[in-house]
Amino acid sequence: MARATRRRARRGETSREPLPGTDSRPGRAAPVAIVVAGPADAVPFIRSEPVGSVIEVVCLDGGGDAEHRALEAAVTQARRRGCVFPGEPFFLDAEAGNLTGQILDTLHDIGPLRVRTLDPDPVHDDIDRERKLPIVNEPQARGQVARSALRAARRYQLAVGTPVFVDCRRAGAENGLPAEACTRYPLPTRWLMAGTDGRLSAYLPTAAGVVRWTEGATESEGWRGPELLEGPELMPGLTVLRGPEGYAHLIGLSRTKRKEGGFAVEVVCATQYQTGRPVGPWTSIGNPNGASWQKAREVGFPAATFDAAGSLHLFVRNFGHSVSARRQSPKGALSGWETLGGMRTADELAAFPAADGGVHMVARARDARAAVHWYRRDAASGWAEDRRIPVSPYPGSLSAAPEAGAVRFRYAGSNEVCVWWPGAQAPIGLGGPDGVGPVDGVTGADIQGWGCTVLVRGGAGGVAAIGAHPDGRPDTGVWWAESGEPSLVPPAAAFDSRGRVVITTVGADGRLRVARQQLGPSGLEFTRWEVQ
Repeated sequence: MARATRRRARRGETSREPLPGTDSRPGRAAPVAIVVAGPADAVPFIRSEPVGSVIEVVCLDGGGDAEHRALEAAVTQARRRGCVFPGEPFFLDAEAGNLTGQILDTLHDIGPLRVRTLDPDPVHDDIDRERKLPIVNEPQARGQVARSALRAARRYQLAVGTPVFVDCRRAGAENGLPAEACTRYPLPTRWLMAGTDGRLSAYLPTAAGVVRWTEGATESEGWRGPELLEGPELMPGLTVLRGPEGYAHLIGLSRTKRKEGGFAVEVVCATQYQTGRPVGPWTSIGNPNGASWQKAREVGFPAATFDAAGSLHLFVRNFGHSVSARRQSPKGALSGWETLGGMRTADELAAFPAADGGVHMVARARDARAAVHWYRRDAASGWAEDRRIPVSPYPGSLSAAPEAGAVRFRYAGSNEVCVWWPGAQAPIGLGGPDGVGPVDGVTGADIQGWGCTVLVRGGAGGVAAIGAHPDGRPDTGVWWAESGEPSLVPPAAAFDSRGRVVITTVGADGRLRVARQQLGPSGLEFTRWEVQ
């Protein structure tokens, strides 16, 4: 790959020179734009791209010869496994200013469905004891490029009117991990949800905010969407919950500029009361480190669940790498932030209700292949910590199980899907070591008259895999079958108004795919995928 010099990121000002051995024929998947500070920063992104990806690299500067050699090697390896590079990397003009505008013009030239960039708010490495401020040793250019890429991707999506999915690679993430294992703002595991009228809605985060697909009143009407929901500027992650009243609750992080300087990062939430109607107003739940914006910007992505009394329990990884919790009553009253302390945790939490009405939270440990479990029976009992749980999760795989009081994860040693109930001496293995990411599912599915748990996960090459076991008996084993449909996001499952399991994915073209269970004597069968 020849080194480009100051290639301008302006529409119409440059011609694309395809790399030898690449193929830019029409009909391929939409490109992914990798926007980074220097060539070496692009290497882990390229290595984690799946087979068949169309990759465009955008760099703030050209870097040195060693960086270019590393980039060339990564491109060569990616081409060998079937990835496509339509042209040489873009190198922006850092001295010209308006970095956001340069990236925006580049995105218009590329036309990406996905944008992958660096961490806009890397966590601190040390503390300035005198000024009592965090010290971040990550190069400033990386955060600058990431923040500009987020702004540019938002403006690009608003201009073209189609979803753009953004992934920010967490600073300091281990090399070799797949993208799903080191994202700063995770995609939701449960993003398909039935409303009070039984119709399904799908919610996903994009560069410009949350987009929604809504099921029609009848199957023949199909789905409406994707529709961009009104709201604040959100970071590209989302938590979706179905509350006890049947409403969908959307939880995310907003990042806004402060008049006094710096940026305010807050947990925000909104509620979908009626299917297909506008969501309610986005309200702030705050930040456990809100007294200092320099600390508050490091907050992890929120996890949440409801208890039996209808209170919302929200958890975030705080500045000190422990967990902070806050509770909202059914009437909207907020408790203060409570620091749980204990084991230092990574940016990966799973919250889920207990069978006895309480609340569980499991967090992946920051410094070991382990996890910590917190439990609260009721408001009077307080939180109890258990560090000796037999949970060793592969990064990016923790999720609340469809059964009350259980968590699913991929075992760090083998990538096998597992389920664990608090109090159990060991998790139960469910097979499925191929693929990456979390597992979604539903319980109580009718399969030949038996109540079963149906699971869905990302499989080999991102193809959705579906499995099932009798309700409450994961020890009987799970037989997994590929669905034939690759997905850009973790596949999701829910029941429709007729009690059928519905599986949804997002294809390489950014369009929603839907498959429904076919009830009858033939076992677990689904319709062909319908493109919405």
